[in-house]
Amino acid sequence: MRLLDIDLDFFLNDCCPLSEPGTRPELPGHEPWPEARVRSFLEYNCGLEKSHKLRGAVFETHDRALSFWMDRIRSGELTVPFQVTHIDAHSDLGIGYPGPGYVLNGVLPQRVDVRPDLEKYYRLRQLDEANYLLFALSFRWISLLENVRNPKSRADIPPQILVPGRSDRIRLRSFASDLMEAANGPEPEIPFLVYDDPENYRTSGTFDFVTLAVSPRYAPEEADALIPLISEYMCS
Repeated sequence: MRLLDIDLDFFLNDCCPLSEPGTRPELPGHEPWPEARVRSFLEYNCGLEKSHKLRGAVFETHDRALSFWMDRIRSGELTVPFQVTHIDAHSDLGIGYPGPGYVLNGVLPQRVDVRPDLEKYYRLRQLDEANYLLFALSFRWISLLENVRNPKSRADIPPQILVPGRSDRIRLRSFASDLMEAANGPEPEIPFLVYDDPENYRTSGTFDFVTLAVSPRYAPEEADALIPLISEYMCS
Protein backbone atom coordinates (compact mmCIF):
# COMPACT_ATOMS: atom_id res chain seq x y z
CA MET A 1 0.00 0.00 0.00
CA ARG A 2 1.09 3.57 -0.68
CA LEU A 3 0.61 6.64 1.53
CA LEU A 4 0.95 10.30 0.55
CA ASP A 5 2.16 12.30 3.54
CA ILE A 6 2.13 16.09 2.96
CA ASP A 7 3.33 19.01 5.04
CA LEU A 8 2.05 22.50 4.28
CA ASP A 9 5.55 23.98 4.58
CA PHE A 10 6.53 22.24 1.34
CA PHE A 11 4.48 24.79 -0.58
CA LEU A 12 6.49 27.87 0.48
CA ASN A 13 9.00 30.00 -1.41
CA ASP A 14 11.58 29.27 1.28
CA CYS A 15 11.82 27.22 4.46
CA CYS A 16 10.79 29.03 7.63
CA PRO A 17 12.90 29.02 10.78
CA LEU A 18 11.07 27.31 13.62
CA SER A 19 8.90 29.91 15.40
CA GLU A 20 8.30 30.11 19.13
CA PRO A 21 5.44 27.98 20.53
CA GLY A 22 2.10 29.67 19.92
CA THR A 23 3.42 31.88 17.12
CA ARG A 24 3.65 31.64 13.34
CA PRO A 25 6.63 32.53 11.11
CA GLU A 26 6.61 35.89 9.38
CA LEU A 27 5.38 36.01 5.78
CA PRO A 28 8.15 37.96 3.98
CA GLY A 29 10.37 35.54 2.09
CA HIS A 30 8.13 32.58 2.94
CA GLU A 31 5.12 33.25 0.74
CA PRO A 32 2.98 30.23 -0.19
CA TRP A 33 2.96 29.01 -3.75
CA PRO A 34 0.18 30.28 -6.03
CA GLU A 35 -2.84 28.00 -6.00
CA ALA A 36 -2.34 27.03 -9.65
CA ARG A 37 1.19 25.77 -8.89
CA VAL A 38 -0.03 23.77 -5.89
CA ARG A 39 -2.84 22.19 -7.88
CA SER A 40 -0.47 21.35 -10.74
CA PHE A 41 1.93 19.60 -8.36
CA LEU A 42 -0.85 17.60 -6.70
CA GLU A 43 -2.38 16.50 -9.99
CA TYR A 44 0.61 16.14 -12.33
CA ASN A 45 3.34 15.04 -9.92
CA CYS A 46 1.25 13.19 -7.31
CA GLY A 47 -1.52 11.93 -9.58
CA LEU A 48 -4.39 13.22 -7.44
CA GLU A 49 -7.86 13.77 -8.85
CA LYS A 50 -10.76 15.64 -7.31
CA SER A 51 -13.11 13.12 -8.90
CA HIS A 52 -11.37 10.27 -7.04
CA LYS A 53 -10.81 11.59 -3.54
CA LEU A 54 -8.44 9.67 -1.26
CA ARG A 55 -9.25 8.80 2.32
CA GLY A 56 -7.24 10.91 4.72
CA ALA A 57 -7.11 13.61 7.36
CA VAL A 58 -5.66 17.01 8.21
CA PHE A 59 -3.56 17.40 11.39
CA GLU A 60 -2.03 20.33 13.20
CA THR A 61 1.36 18.63 13.65
CA HIS A 62 2.90 15.99 11.44
CA ASP A 63 3.54 13.39 14.15
CA ARG A 64 -0.22 12.79 14.30
CA ALA A 65 0.17 10.82 11.09
CA LEU A 66 1.50 8.00 13.27
CA SER A 67 -1.81 7.76 15.15
CA PHE A 68 -3.73 7.89 11.87
CA TRP A 69 -1.65 5.03 10.46
CA MET A 70 -1.90 3.02 13.66
CA ASP A 71 -5.69 3.27 13.72
CA ARG A 72 -5.90 2.00 10.14
CA ILE A 73 -3.46 -0.83 10.85
CA ARG A 74 -5.61 -1.92 13.78
CA SER A 75 -8.79 -1.73 11.69
CA GLY A 76 -7.24 -3.78 8.90
CA GLU A 77 -7.52 -0.97 6.33
CA LEU A 78 -3.74 -0.58 6.17
CA THR A 79 -1.28 -3.45 5.99
CA VAL A 80 2.38 -3.25 6.92
CA PRO A 81 4.87 -2.64 5.60
CA PHE A 82 3.69 0.20 3.35
CA GLN A 83 5.33 2.82 1.15
CA VAL A 84 5.42 6.47 2.22
CA THR A 85 5.87 9.48 -0.06
CA HIS A 86 6.78 12.33 2.26
CA ILE A 87 6.10 15.73 0.64
CA ASP A 88 7.83 18.08 3.05
CA ALA A 89 10.47 20.77 3.37
CA HIS A 90 12.02 18.58 6.10
CA SER A 91 12.94 14.91 6.35
CA ASP A 92 11.36 14.49 9.84
CA LEU A 93 14.01 11.87 10.57
CA GLY A 94 15.34 13.46 13.74
CA ILE A 95 18.24 15.73 12.81
CA GLY A 96 17.66 18.00 15.86
CA TYR A 97 16.82 17.36 19.49
CA PRO A 98 16.04 14.71 20.65
CA GLY A 99 17.79 13.22 17.62
CA PRO A 100 18.02 9.56 16.60
CA GLY A 101 19.68 8.36 19.82
CA TYR A 102 16.55 7.32 21.68
CA VAL A 103 15.10 5.41 18.73
CA LEU A 104 18.38 3.61 18.03
CA ASN A 105 19.15 2.75 21.65
CA GLY A 106 15.74 2.78 23.33
CA VAL A 107 13.24 1.55 20.74
CA LEU A 108 15.20 -0.91 18.59
CA PRO A 109 16.22 -3.20 21.49
CA GLN A 110 12.53 -3.82 22.26
CA ARG A 111 10.54 -6.66 20.71
CA VAL A 112 9.07 -5.50 17.42
CA ASP A 113 5.49 -6.15 18.56
CA VAL A 114 5.75 -3.78 21.56
CA ARG A 115 7.61 -0.95 19.83
CA PRO A 116 4.54 1.04 18.66
CA ASP A 117 3.78 2.58 22.09
CA LEU A 118 3.11 6.20 21.13
CA GLU A 119 1.79 7.24 24.54
CA LYS A 120 5.04 6.19 26.20
CA TYR A 121 7.19 8.08 23.71
CA TYR A 122 5.10 11.24 24.12
CA ARG A 123 5.25 10.89 27.89
CA LEU A 124 9.05 10.62 27.72
CA ARG A 125 9.15 13.66 25.37
CA GLN A 126 11.00 11.68 22.73
CA LEU A 127 8.44 11.71 19.90
CA ASP A 128 7.59 14.90 18.01
CA GLU A 129 6.83 16.29 14.57
CA ALA A 130 10.53 16.44 13.63
CA ASN A 131 11.30 12.73 14.15
CA TYR A 132 8.04 10.78 13.78
CA LEU A 133 9.17 9.04 10.59
CA LEU A 134 12.16 7.66 12.47
CA PHE A 135 9.71 5.99 14.86
CA ALA A 136 7.64 4.59 11.97
CA LEU A 137 10.81 3.09 10.51
CA SER A 138 11.73 1.56 13.87
CA PHE A 139 8.26 -0.04 14.05
CA ARG A 140 9.07 -1.68 10.69
CA TRP A 141 5.99 -0.11 9.15
CA ILE A 142 7.72 1.38 6.09
CA SER A 143 9.04 -0.62 3.14
CA LEU A 144 10.06 2.37 0.99
CA LEU A 145 10.44 6.04 1.87
CA GLU A 146 10.45 8.93 -0.58
CA ASN A 147 11.23 12.48 0.55
CA VAL A 148 10.14 15.10 -1.97
CA ARG A 149 11.68 18.33 -0.72
CA ASN A 150 11.19 22.05 -1.18
CA PRO A 151 13.78 23.45 -3.63
CA LYS A 152 15.29 25.42 -0.72
CA SER A 153 15.25 22.67 1.89
CA ARG A 154 18.31 22.52 4.14
CA ALA A 155 20.32 19.34 4.72
CA ASP A 156 18.68 17.51 7.64
CA ILE A 157 19.08 13.76 7.12
CA PRO A 158 21.04 12.17 10.01
CA PRO A 159 23.96 10.27 8.45
CA GLN A 160 23.95 7.61 11.17
CA ILE A 161 20.64 6.16 9.96
CA LEU A 162 21.97 5.53 6.43
CA VAL A 163 23.66 2.38 5.21
CA PRO A 164 27.40 3.23 5.19
CA GLY A 165 28.43 4.56 1.81
CA ARG A 166 24.84 4.80 0.58
CA SER A 167 22.53 7.82 0.53
CA ASP A 168 19.63 5.83 -0.90
CA ARG A 169 19.25 3.18 1.83
CA ILE A 170 18.25 3.47 5.48
CA ARG A 171 19.08 0.87 8.08
CA LEU A 172 18.48 1.68 11.74
CA ARG A 173 21.09 -0.02 13.86
CA SER A 174 22.91 0.33 17.18
CA PHE A 175 25.02 -1.77 19.53
CA ALA A 176 21.91 -2.31 21.66
CA SER A 177 19.84 -3.49 18.70
CA ASP A 178 22.62 -5.84 17.58
CA LEU A 179 22.42 -7.53 20.99
CA MET A 180 18.73 -8.27 20.35
CA GLU A 181 19.13 -9.45 16.78
CA ALA A 182 18.69 -13.11 17.71
CA ALA A 183 15.20 -12.29 19.01
CA ASN A 184 14.17 -9.56 16.59
CA GLY A 185 16.05 -10.51 13.47
CA PRO A 186 18.13 -7.95 11.58
CA GLU A 187 16.69 -4.48 11.08
CA PRO A 188 15.60 -4.12 7.45
CA GLU A 189 17.24 -1.96 4.82
CA ILE A 190 14.73 0.54 3.48
CA PRO A 191 15.05 2.12 0.02
CA PHE A 192 15.21 5.89 0.52
CA LEU A 193 14.65 8.18 -2.45
CA VAL A 194 15.26 11.92 -2.04
CA TYR A 195 14.04 14.47 -4.58
CA ASP A 196 15.75 17.81 -3.99
CA ASP A 197 14.01 19.21 -7.06
CA PRO A 198 10.31 18.37 -6.66
CA GLU A 199 9.75 18.65 -10.39
CA ASN A 200 11.83 15.49 -10.79
CA TYR A 201 9.25 13.55 -8.79
CA ARG A 202 6.38 11.79 -10.52
CA THR A 203 4.33 9.16 -8.75
CA SER A 204 4.65 5.62 -10.04
CA GLY A 205 1.12 4.66 -9.03
CA THR A 206 -1.97 5.58 -7.06
CA PHE A 207 -2.08 6.23 -3.34
CA ASP A 208 -4.33 4.58 -0.78
CA PHE A 209 -4.38 7.36 1.84
CA VAL A 210 -3.34 11.00 2.04
CA THR A 211 -2.59 13.13 5.10
CA LEU A 212 -1.82 16.83 5.49
CA ALA A 213 0.00 18.48 8.38
CA VAL A 214 -0.43 22.22 8.95
CA SER A 215 2.76 22.50 11.06
CA PRO A 216 1.95 26.04 12.26
CA ARG A 217 5.42 26.72 13.67
CA TYR A 218 6.92 26.06 10.22
CA ALA A 219 4.50 27.97 7.98
CA PRO A 220 3.07 31.52 8.04
CA GLU A 221 -0.63 31.93 8.68
CA GLU A 222 -1.18 32.93 5.06
CA ALA A 223 -0.29 29.37 3.97
CA ASP A 224 -3.48 28.13 5.64
CA ALA A 225 -5.40 29.33 2.58
CA LEU A 226 -4.02 26.26 0.78
CA ILE A 227 -5.63 23.81 3.21
CA PRO A 228 -9.10 23.89 1.57
CA LEU A 229 -7.49 23.47 -1.85
CA ILE A 230 -5.52 20.38 -0.81
CA SER A 231 -8.57 19.04 1.03
CA GLU A 232 -10.48 18.96 -2.26
CA TYR A 233 -8.55 15.77 -3.04
CA MET A 234 -9.37 14.12 0.29
CA CYS A 235 -12.32 12.50 2.02
CA SER A 236 -12.66 11.30 5.60
